[in-house]
Amino acid sequence: MSTRKPQSFTIEYSGLVNMLKSECGICKGYNPRTDTGEHPQVESFLALWDTGATGSVITKNVVDKLGLIPTGFTKVYHANGDCTVNTYLINILLPNKVGFHSLRVTEGVLNGADVLIGMDIIARGDFAISNSNGKTKFTFQIPATHDFDFVKEEITKAHTPIVASKVPGRNDP
Repeated sequence: MSTRKPQSFTIEYSGLVNMLKSECGICKGYNPRTDTGEHPQVESFLALWDTGATGSVITKNVVDKLGLIPTGFTKVYHANGDCTVNTYLINILLPNKVGFHSLRVTEGVLNGADVLIGMDIIARGDFAISNSNGKTKFTFQIPATHDFDFVKEEITKAHTPIVASKVPGRNDP
């Protein structure tokens, strides 16, 4: 179990959406607990959340804007096959100051966003989506503290005994 204090955020969209997007801040990899010197400049980018992506991805725009230097390279697999891409070390700041430092990401081509938030981040916490009252809402918290189970919840509701109060007597009003 983590000793990290829970950090969370919630985004509610004005209608139903088929893509989860959020703002995020990114800077060069920096560990505030061990690195000395000035904290790198944080730049704002649009992020797309993707539970089908193993790892997080940044575009060349992010690399160029932050002046990132590759830390290595790796083979990645995607819808069009596979390729070898550069890796980078970054810090990412999600909404409400939910942050990750020294995160290894790959460079890739994205449409409609400069950052893809993959399962390397999502799996570290609780992630839930609801589509109630014609609005999509998603919430994320690190570290994970919840154990969601809608089936168990429904079974519990169905088997909750109804407790009757005092049974009225024969002559009670």
